[in-house]
Amino acid sequence: MTAWRAGTLSRRRIEILETLVLTVVIFFGIQGFVAQPFRVAGDSMERTALPNQYVLVDKLTPNWAPYARGDIVVLKPPERYADPAGEPFIKRVIGLPGDHVELRDGTVFVNGTALDEPYVYAEGGVRQGTDPMPGGPSAWDVPRTELLVMGDRRRASADSRMFGPIEISQVIGRAWLRYWPIDAFGILPAPIYAAEATAAP
Repeated sequence: MTAWRAGTLSRRRIEILETLVLTVVIFFGIQGFVAQPFRVAGDSMERTALPNQYVLVDKLTPNWAPYARGDIVVLKPPERYADPAGEPFIKRVIGLPGDHVELRDGTVFVNGTALDEPYVYAEGGVRQGTDPMPGGPSAWDVPRTELLVMGDRRRASADSRMFGPIEISQVIGRAWLRYWPIDAFGILPAPIYAAEATAAP
């Protein structure tokens, strides 16, 4: 009887261990290939995503649904702009592969079309203008394997105006859900632009 009980306890321990191992494998598998939580660290995406809010990053669908203009993405910044902790950036896609992006009088033009950007941070009801970085370029041709990104709070964002377009391979995924704190819960909507700018052939 004692031996039977010992055997049963041993099997239960093995089953518990197997369950824990499977749970860990599934958790890291999901984080590695499907979705990953991300804490917003800075204020460059105000008021779309605020510091210390958590968003869920979709790492799966970009494999068959390319990034679109207006998508919010989490990315690995260029090495010289990364902080010591290696914190990823969260930005919005403005320029797609093949696009010509230009800044004129505080407005973003893509392939000659001015973008209406209702998500841009506003002060006193007036949206911040989008200006080049001091001494930096005001126009870019986005290479076929890259994206041009900017923060919604343009005057508080280190983005492609500073470091240029980024390789798509450096993008971790598409942020689609703000889930914490609970009172901020909601889908991060992709904007619908009044006149979609078409990339050059």
